[in-house]
Amino acid sequence: MTPFSILDLSPITEGSNAAESFRHTLDIAQHGERWGYNRYWMAEHHGMPGIASAATAVLIGHVAAGTSTIRVGAGGIMLPNHSPLVIAEQFGTLESLFPGRIDLGLGRAPGSDQTTARALRRNLASDADEFPRDVVELMDYFSDEPRQAVHAVPGKGLNVPLWILGSSLFGAQLAAALGLPYAFASHFAPQQMMQAIQLYRSTFKPSEHLQKPYVMLGFNVFAADTDEQAQFLATSWQQSFVNLRSGRPSRLPPPEKGYLDKIGPQAQELLQHVLSCSAIGAPDTVAVQLKAFLDKTGADELMITSNMFDHAARLRSYEITAQVHQSLMSPR
Repeated sequence: MTPFSILDLSPITEGSNAAESFRHTLDIAQHGERWGYNRYWMAEHHGMPGIASAATAVLIGHVAAGTSTIRVGAGGIMLPNHSPLVIAEQFGTLESLFPGRIDLGLGRAPGSDQTTARALRRNLASDADEFPRDVVELMDYFSDEPRQAVHAVPGKGLNVPLWILGSSLFGAQLAAALGLPYAFASHFAPQQMMQAIQLYRSTFKPSEHLQKPYVMLGFNVFAADTDEQAQFLATSWQQSFVNLRSGRPSRLPPPEKGYLDKIGPQAQELLQHVLSCSAIGAPDTVAVQLKAFLDKTGADELMITSNMFDHAARLRSYEITAQVHQSLMSPR
């Protein structure tokens, strides 16, 4: 059975604030747990007016405290923004508070623009080998017998599963070399997805962490009771994505009727490309699109994201997706 999980950026909608976003995040996590989702991940972004999950470890603690069985984690922590020791201590603390439920996905992008990255006190002149070295250092902090003089307390000897995240071939190569599970950001950068999956699986080296390749893929779902309603609700995310790529990051706007007919061909082409890993529609439509994606990729797990303006509609989308998942995985 292919597990389905949830990726939540705690979107801040127009006219709202981060506090309301956090209430919605916990509500979705609690519903997702009841509906059978496997994980609930949040991602580190900075300086983004429409994303409230900047202090990712803090938010993970909030969600884990409000749930009881679902795995909670980062998808991901942008490691260039931090020292590996700090992340080991943060996630060692989370694992100590919520044993057996914490995941740590690691990415090498800053999760921000260069001005924001400087404000995070990053060295922007980093070399290509820094991220792999930092991952190995972080893995060592969690080991039973760290090689380093400084130990992570808490952290040492704790089983915090590490994932490598990526949207290019670099992450696939690193995850395969280290014998770690791999999560590809196909929900917003699908262009190298199939090549990355093939590279990861063909070069994977078994490790003490993982004996065989494990691929999780990001996938957008905008589900509603009718195809027309789902297409309308999806325009909030479409507007937000076009704004971001146009250098005008915004809060998540309300849906707009006929939005796709109002934008130029360049924006339409951008959305057509990024939405290639998406399902938009009523339950039967979503089921067909999800099955086609699973058949094409052979994904071991899907990470579902559903950015909608209205909280009730977003909950309904995740509920429909859970029902579709159950029907797809039921023996026939």
